[in-house]
Amino acid sequence: MFANNEIGTIQPINEIGKIAKKHKVAFHTDCVQAIGNIKIDVKEMRIDSLSLSAHKFYGPKGIGILYVRDGINFRKFINGGHQEQNKRAGTENVPGIVGLGKALELANNKLEKNNKYVYELRQYMINELVNRIGDIKINGDLEKRLPGNISVSLKGVEADNILTELDSKEIYISTGSACTTGSIESSHVLKAIGLTDTEAHSTIRISIGKNNTKEEIDIVIKELERIVKKLRKLSVLYN
Repeated sequence: MFANNEIGTIQPINEIGKIAKKHKVAFHTDCVQAIGNIKIDVKEMRIDSLSLSAHKFYGPKGIGILYVRDGINFRKFINGGHQEQNKRAGTENVPGIVGLGKALELANNKLEKNNKYVYELRQYMINELVNRIGDIKINGDLEKRLPGNISVSLKGVEADNILTELDSKEIYISTGSACTTGSIESSHVLKAIGLTDTEAHSTIRISIGKNNTKEEIDIVIKELERIVKKLRKLSVLYN
């Protein structure tokens, strides 16, 4: 995984690629979160194959890419026709492919500008959360992370209760990754970095994008401050 979808941590892919190359190991990386946020050079990073999804860089949903370096063989995963060089049967989604290509072009052309804007919004939000709410923990690396990712544990509250309250205000965040939606188990990612089950269940993930504004960030902070204070007053454990 090039960049973690829950806590935003960016992995040392270049170094991993060197190790894989040294030992003649085929190297695949999941770039779904990274594409559109990080410059990726498959030759420099010694990447043999990578996967990405268009909706992560404002393209259409339901379309993605599997890049495979020449000379890398793999079994086809959908049997039937001979489309996609006999690797994936089925008629190509041409409108989706065109939309993905254009979205990726736009994302790459404005990568630095968008990253700077989103990063500044994120830092502003983190500072406000720390100063106005308190008893919080920012999860993940503070530097080597995706520009729009905030994973924060709020002591004394259940994340699900926060989501319900924010949802009523048409503010949409999550308690973890979409891949684990519906699971009542604590996030394996949060547990792997040392959080307890209680801390994991008090963790929310906020995603900031290029279309968000400082005014919107202020609204979210104000609502979070109100909700957390309310829930902490009701929490026997916190008090």
